[in-house]
Amino acid sequence: MAVVLKTDKITKSFGGLLALDEMTLDFREQEIVALIGPNGAGKTTFFNNITGMYTPTSGTVEIFPPNQKSVKIQGMKPNLITELGLARTFQNIRLFGNMTVIENVMVGRHCRTKSHIFGAVFQTSSFKREEKESVEKSFALLEMINMSHLAGNLAKNLSYADQRRLEIARALATDPFLLLLDEPAAGMNPQETEDLDQLIVHLRDELKITILLIEHDMKLVMKISDRIFVMNQGRLIAQGTPVEIQNNPEVIKAYLGE
Repeated sequence: MAVVLKTDKITKSFGGLLALDEMTLDFREQEIVALIGPNGAGKTTFFNNITGMYTPTSGTVEIFPPNQKSVKIQGMKPNLITELGLARTFQNIRLFGNMTVIENVMVGRHCRTKSHIFGAVFQTSSFKREEKESVEKSFALLEMINMSHLAGNLAKNLSYADQRRLEIARALATDPFLLLLDEPAAGMNPQETEDLDQLIVHLRDELKITILLIEHDMKLVMKISDRIFVMNQGRLIAQGTPVEIQNNPEVIKAYLGE
């Protein structure tokens, strides 16, 4: 399978603290990859460095968008990285609570629209056409995650699990080829987690995208991941299939428990 994102010796320091230590990883098309490790291992810092929230101290991040030339994106602004096809969710839910469900998804479509303030003010034909397309695509995404019946509800009135799913839909609205999920199952009960892992696999298969997730729920990770990367203290200590990771002595010692 072709590589869609590659990091080469990504290092990130905060003063005297080395948060990432020469992280070299690759992610391939249409696979589900999990990034695991103890709290403080540097997983979210890694996400932040490849999505433009942080600029690496050294090293490169290169993406390979479908049918386009590769682009090195380290140091690029987050909105530009999103436009290139990377989308993410966050540990802490960041929805617009007083907007409806479908309006939240439509926010994600913003980077794919071309109309400016002039079109909105004067209601030009191109603005109306884009707005109609945005509504249709947003509703289709809600149908895909089984939330279309909640389209008119305020986001703040959703259950916790539905808020998590809505965040995923909003990220998908940017038309990514690589979706990054930061602890998507956090706070969910076993049934909600089961529903989520089915959704993640369905989205990968339906949209033909690569999905990278940070997750502490090992049952979910082992069930749906094609490959797993394991971090500890800012370093990559292991990578492999779920079976290989479960039987790796260093992983067992550092993370899974003796």
